[in-house]
Amino acid sequence: MSKNYKAALAKVENKEYSIEEAIKLAKEISFEKFDPSFNLSMNLNLNTTHADQQLRGSLVLPHGTGKNSKVLVVVDSVDFARAKDAKADYVGGIELIEKIKNENWFDFDFIVTTPEFMPKLAKYGRLLGPKGLMPNPKLGTVTKNIEKIVSDIKKGQIEYKTDKEGIISVPFGKKSFNNQELVENFKTIFNLIKNKRPAVVKGTYIYTTVISTTMGPGIKVKVD
Repeated sequence: MSKNYKAALAKVENKEYSIEEAIKLAKEISFEKFDPSFNLSMNLNLNTTHADQQLRGSLVLPHGTGKNSKVLVVVDSVDFARAKDAKADYVGGIELIEKIKNENWFDFDFIVTTPEFMPKLAKYGRLLGPKGLMPNPKLGTVTKNIEKIVSDIKKGQIEYKTDKEGIISVPFGKKSFNNQELVENFKTIFNLIKNKRPAVVKGTYIYTTVISTTMGPGIKVKVD
């Protein structure tokens, strides 16, 4: 632990704070020399070896994430104009995937494609999958409505997914956001995950909810 981290950690009590208190405290103890992200982690009572207990999807935060995400649209040439009109950062065909493969080019955050083009991407699964870039219908990145998904990503769409331990970790804003914006983003994510509770889960569903800044210590949050 760094000296700054230890100093910040010493100010965090071993208790659950309200989300308003937690955000205020996180800002007070933040020591990053940049505008850090705020992150939310939820430890869920899920056995992700079962398909019906795996949570994955996307949502648009009311105040975005503070990050300007870059979108690569890979489609047939008939859809180039639509993608460009939607303000995608890069538009092209399979040659762009070859560029990724040959040049290790990853100057983007999302890849969007159409159902018709998806079979052409199948052979690149080992390249894109481990980096979380493979388009997925559940995330809205395989769609005929290119305009909407590009717009949603630009507005601040995030993806969520349980890891093998049943934990979901997602960003929900920046320190530069005002506190109310962070609270509203937090509640949007929390309520969605809460309502996604699988029917097979018995007893406690959400074990712990923690927020932190990029380099800061975790702060437990008490939620209903």
